[in-house]
Amino acid sequence: MRNWDLLCIIILSILLIILIFFTPENPARIALGLAFILFFPGYSLVSFLFTEKKDLETIERIAISFGLSVAIVPLIGLALNYTPFGIRLEPILFSISAFNILFSSLAILRRRKSLDPFVPKIKIDLGLKNASNFEKALTVALIAALIISFATLIYVILNPRQAESFTEFYILGPKGKASDYPTKLFVNQSASLIIGLVNHEQRTVNYTIEIWLVKASFDDGLKIESMQLIDSLNVTLEHKPLSEKWEAQWEMPYNFSIEKPGKYKIFFLLFKDSRPPLPFEAKKMDYAGTEAENRIIEAVEGRIQSLILNIEVREL
Repeated sequence: MRNWDLLCIIILSILLIILIFFTPENPARIALGLAFILFFPGYSLVSFLFTEKKDLETIERIAISFGLSVAIVPLIGLALNYTPFGIRLEPILFSISAFNILFSSLAILRRRKSLDPFVPKIKIDLGLKNASNFEKALTVALIAALIISFATLIYVILNPRQAESFTEFYILGPKGKASDYPTKLFVNQSASLIIGLVNHEQRTVNYTIEIWLVKASFDDGLKIESMQLIDSLNVTLEHKPLSEKWEAQWEMPYNFSIEKPGKYKIFFLLFKDSRPPLPFEAKKMDYAGTEAENRIIEAVEGRIQSLILNIEVREL
């Protein structure tokens, strides 16, 4: 059959879509996915560009197919990055499938008009019968490099590196944007903002958010004049995979007011699973001069995940 190789690419590309959407745990999708990414795009393009048997030797076609595939797939991903679809599984899968099917179909049309088209045989002829010793050695080295590359890729897939674990912790202005924060207030004026969390810790996490009103100077090192625990929030979140489309996992509007004029810093401290004990538990109590100061020191030094909002409070 003259076009069996290109028809296989079309059929296998469609089959991979079916496997991913209907049997996502099927191990066959890994093997098929490797060929789908590393060989099919390049081979379909090479078959379209170099239809005649005399254009390229078999081994050259194979090598160029791998090389082109490695170039084509990232370019498709880059193009998707500038579209509303983004770089996600479904857009990438359908885009590469469309590329494979399009150029395979165009290659089939060109073969029909060709006098001596290249059609691969089941028993592959590498074209080494009349090759020099140097060409034979170069061909063997190329095949060995391809085998090593495949083996390395399979090892990486079967032994993936542990995904990065982190928590997105953020505050937004009252309109849900990273702007218009309440930084200038009058005494007892009500202010609001939004606190948000997204869990990428690879596990379910119990979070505690402590909110501290701190008066401090940094002229000669950190000197805390006063610090008051104004609130403590608890929330439990399940892991959210990075592969999913980003959306807010947990957000809470938070209202506050400050009773005395001055320049303050509001520290939002994030603790995972547990938090260090306080010297005493009491709101509206000044913790300056106690062990609680270590929280602020560690936050400033980056040892505690934190957010800081500078606020100036004036008399009415």
